Amino acid sequence: MNQSDVILTGIKPTGSPHIGNYAGAIRPALNLARRSPESSAMYFLADFHALTLVKDPALFRDRCHELAATWIACGLDPDRQVFYRQSDVPEVFELSWVLSCSTSKGLMNRAHAYKAHVDQNTRSGDRDPDAGVNMGVYSYPILMAADILLFQAKYVPVGKDQEQHIEIARDIAARFNRCYGEVFTLPLYMASPSSAEIPGTDGRKMSKAYNNTIPLFGSRETLRRAIFGIKTDSSAPGAPKDPDASLVFQIFRQFADRQRTETMRDRLQQGLISWKEAKEELYVLIDGLLDRPRAMYDELMSDRSHIDRVLEAGAGRARELARPTMEKVRQAVGR
Repeated sequence: MNQSDVILTGIKPTGSPHIGNYAGAIRPALNLARRSPESSAMYFLADFHALTLVKDPALFRDRCHELAATWIACGLDPDRQVFYRQSDVPEVFELSWVLSCSTSKGLMNRAHAYKAHVDQNTRSGDRDPDAGVNMGVYSYPILMAADILLFQAKYVPVGKDQEQHIEIARDIAARFNRCYGEVFTLPLYMASPSSAEIPGTDGRKMSKAYNNTIPLFGSRETLRRAIFGIKTDSSAPGAPKDPDASLVFQIFRQFADRQRTETMRDRLQQGLISWKEAKEELYVLIDGLLDRPRAMYDELMSDRSHIDRVLEAGAGRARELARPTMEKVRQAVGR
């Protein structure tokens, strides 16, 4: 990477942040920026993406503040990195329309999220395969492409489930470039080796949609209750246990160092620890790691106007960075 490389990451504020968001997206994105100080790191709240799901205005505002406070509490430095709210950068939406006018409907038809809706409707016997699909869901990949291409992002660290969106952004950029000349950088999907898909308390992917999350910030009692709700097998306290089949261990190793992880593995295999004791150790581990970030998060959430000022300042920087690209786009299309 070099000074001209832009690393860009965004997260939708669709629910209160949980440890899966932290370990799978926030932590690896921040670590990547720390390991690549010569590159430019940009982080944003993909708030208008969330409008496809969140319809309550008060809840929408709360989710945005929670996510912004989470990023900062987890180590994002708004003075060193560009941190902004998507909806504060109108150039994103202007570019989204321009890209829509050169993007084929067939490409959107192949998007996983849209196809999943259609498949579900087909299986349920609905006569309308597009039932429940709003245009935000359908054109979501174009708006995401605008998020990325506006800032000429070279690397986009996202989860495996978002890889197709990066490929779509590349397709959209390449098509535009063929038509109007070399305007956009073609982005690259980046999966950080430290990122992970964290299992939820029921064994499925940790997701707000499944109601199986462990909250990142909240009361200690809420954290403890969620951890003690992790599904385990019926092994007796003194019986050997398979760490690799254990949800408790899969979560534990995402937060513990190597030595502590191997110690836990050995104790489980030898039957030296019960599930209750393992959950207690997981709770102590995560609670300790969250102690300082939790205090900062609570402080930020107590003054939400400060969060807004931080995001507005970041938006000003983002708009300055967006201006050269939009000038090229407007000139290219004949504006």
